[in-house]
Amino acid sequence: MTSVIEIEGLRKTYRSGIRRKGIDALNGLDLSVAGNEIFGFLGPNGAGKTTTLKILVGLLFPSSGNARVLGKPLRDLSVLSRIGFLPESPHFYEYLTCKELLDFYCRLFRIQKAERSKRVDALLLDVGLENAADLQVRKLSQGMRQRLGIAQALINDPELIFLDEPMSGLDPVGRRKIRDMIHGLKSRGKTVFFSSHILQDAELLCDQVAIIRKGRLVTQGKLQDILAPKQASYEAVLTDIPDAAIESLSRVSESLDKRDDRLHLVISGRDNLLAAQRIVVDSNGAIDSLAKTRGSLEDTFIEFIEQGLEGGKAG
Repeated sequence: MTSVIEIEGLRKTYRSGIRRKGIDALNGLDLSVAGNEIFGFLGPNGAGKTTTLKILVGLLFPSSGNARVLGKPLRDLSVLSRIGFLPESPHFYEYLTCKELLDFYCRLFRIQKAERSKRVDALLLDVGLENAADLQVRKLSQGMRQRLGIAQALINDPELIFLDEPMSGLDPVGRRKIRDMIHGLKSRGKTVFFSSHILQDAELLCDQVAIIRKGRLVTQGKLQDILAPKQASYEAVLTDIPDAAIESLSRVSESLDKRDDRLHLVISGRDNLLAAQRIVVDSNGAIDSLAKTRGSLEDTFIEFIEQGLEGGKAG
């Protein structure tokens, strides 16, 4: 599939202080994003996520390196009409109503009057602000402002949408609505590139994720590949296990928890699983349930960040 974002050796150095000491926000970032996918861009605070997004949409210039967006090099103005962008902390004209604000953005894109009203109404409905259409922006809650920001990012029906922390400030209902909207954008053939610190949303949304640390790529790949555990892990619930067998089971289990007449086990590795099964059979016990598990994105994220890996791609 054709890449809609290609980044090669991207660097951004900020200079501050009397001696103009350089601070590297991006340190040779490489990244590729295919079309028609939901791509999660993850990293700890200060990893370079927002800097990357601002470079890709033309708000910052890189110190070195190359990037292409929708096949066009950076600074190619023709690409701006084909992308949408939600900044991390959007600011709007406070005394305009939601409807007036979106109409203003329609005018910037030279959308004809007959189309403007229909598009604004549809977007307000999509983000759940149809009942706040005539409310001034200054009266909106943080979550409502975030929804309005997502609506403005979609005002030009873009092919590629950049969202910087799109779930910030949203309640569970708002997060669900925005997740559904993002899935809907993909079903319409669009590409969504978003950064987030809410890893649960990335797990629920993403086809692929990339984790960066100190301005460099740590890992990139399909979510199921990144989450695949190095050694299979299993969760089992057992009943009718005599006390004599519990000690034997504890030796082949990562954890063992007795709750009334049921044993809950976490078993790591196929060999330990087979050994546990033999113990259960020999003791005339029963396996009520057995499930293979995988690590969470949060576990994987923390593991990569703490290890301080410097590169390499998965998947």
